[in-house]
Amino acid sequence: MKTRVCRLYGQGDIRIEEADVAAPGPGEVLVAMAAGGICGSDLHYYQDGGFGPIRVREPIVLGHEVAGTVRAVGAGVEGVAPGDRVAVNPSRPCNACRYCLDGLQQHCLAMRFFGSALRFPHEQGGFRDLMVVDAFQCVRVDNPEVSLAEAACAEPLAVCLHALNRAGASAGNLAGKSVLVTGAGPIGILALLTARAFGATRLFVSDVNDTRLALAAEVVPGVVAINPAREDVGERVRAGTQDGIGCDVALECVGNDRALQSCLDAVRKQGVIVQTGLHPGKGSVDFFQLTFKDAEIRGSWCYPTHGWPRTIELIASGAIPARRVVTKRIALDEAVAEGFEALLDPAGSQLKILIDLSR
Repeated sequence: MKTRVCRLYGQGDIRIEEADVAAPGPGEVLVAMAAGGICGSDLHYYQDGGFGPIRVREPIVLGHEVAGTVRAVGAGVEGVAPGDRVAVNPSRPCNACRYCLDGLQQHCLAMRFFGSALRFPHEQGGFRDLMVVDAFQCVRVDNPEVSLAEAACAEPLAVCLHALNRAGASAGNLAGKSVLVTGAGPIGILALLTARAFGATRLFVSDVNDTRLALAAEVVPGVVAINPAREDVGERVRAGTQDGIGCDVALECVGNDRALQSCLDAVRKQGVIVQTGLHPGKGSVDFFQLTFKDAEIRGSWCYPTHGWPRTIELIASGAIPARRVVTKRIALDEAVAEGFEALLDPAGSQLKILIDLSR
């Protein structure tokens, strides 16, 4: 069998090519991919040839936000069958190291992750027509009213769920709380939708891009949109919270010092800041303010794999309308011009661009 693949050879060099596909072996599943979302990390690979210390050292098929339909299964596979619609978890932890055994698969010492250049040889990704995956990566999407395009949003939503868990938040226990999100991109807006689903009543979002702020206000009615190029984020958030004390939780979804400092300015005493955006390197914040506020800054990396069924459930139930961050859908052959290049447009008129991998 043959499949088309979206393969990156280096900075700015993506080619749509053909590759061979083997039949699924024991414990494996052949998936006909239907939808794939272009993530910020995919964009970094295309624009910069990597991010942080991670560099592309050989051709790599991109893509890790994918969903499709099971076409065939290998020996011993249970739980999924041909014809099942599935969201595909891109994480392949070893399930044997200390972190995996503690339920922290996102820190697996031998993690393999679709479309990642962290290891060499690189882990190939899911932007393709057909792909053989491990059966445990497939989470069924049983609700026929949930499209595979929506299911492909499970991966970025899982990132947001883990970030809020790191903040100590879960369904219901943000009731009456206030939340700031820096960055009105797909992760930022999904984080706002998740915070609202978990009970938050005061929501704030900051971004230097007015177009994205407008999209955030459209997707999350009632959110207070702040452009830090014109307003002081901390002052605006404090003015919008009870007694002017600041927000309870701040999620930094940009990945730079200025956004992190905005979170520290805006959060109340003993508030929690979660660093979710990928910061390019060492930075600095006002540590006196951190100490004075008795606040916390916590990192949030990826997500544990055991949370995926819950992620799909939240999408399928309509509790979190993840589909609302999708602003454009394109064919695989249009990936470069209509996908990656469109997301690099400084005007920022797109949120999540999905590649229709079935055409």
